[in-house]
Amino acid sequence: MGDINYIDPSPINFQAFKDLSRDEPIHMLNLLQYRDLAQYPAGHEHHGNGWTGKRAYEEYGKTSGPIFRRVGGKIVWRGVFQTMVTGPEDRRWDDGFVAEYPNSGAFFEMIKDPDYQKAVVNRTAALVDSRLVRFRPGEAGEGF
Repeated sequence: MGDINYIDPSPINFQAFKDLSRDEPIHMLNLLQYRDLAQYPAGHEHHGNGWTGKRAYEEYGKTSGPIFRRVGGKIVWRGVFQTMVTGPEDRRWDDGFVAEYPNSGAFFEMIKDPDYQKAVVNRTAALVDSRLVRFRPGEAGEGF
């Protein structure tokens, strides 16, 4: 692939996220591309277990899910990639979903939780590339 792969936010992007309103609902678009083989750090309990990236991401979901739900998060849309219609032809995503949080404070509460910080190792091990994009929810309906 010709472009850079992203797993974690850059300091500049994360600051831009933090500078936005913190008291309104947010939608976080997640696009995921899994590694063929998960890459856990040496010494981690799952290092060398032969998990696929998809399996490691499932572990991330299992271990972070209770925290996500506790802060009021929910999945409002989920899909499985089929083809790129507009965009780089060599780009593909394995999965995508939109997570809704009651506000960005809930997102911060989740990522600061010590159990979440243990769980997120699974996400890092799982992904070769990702996108995480914040949106303010709008009205759904028939029109663009």
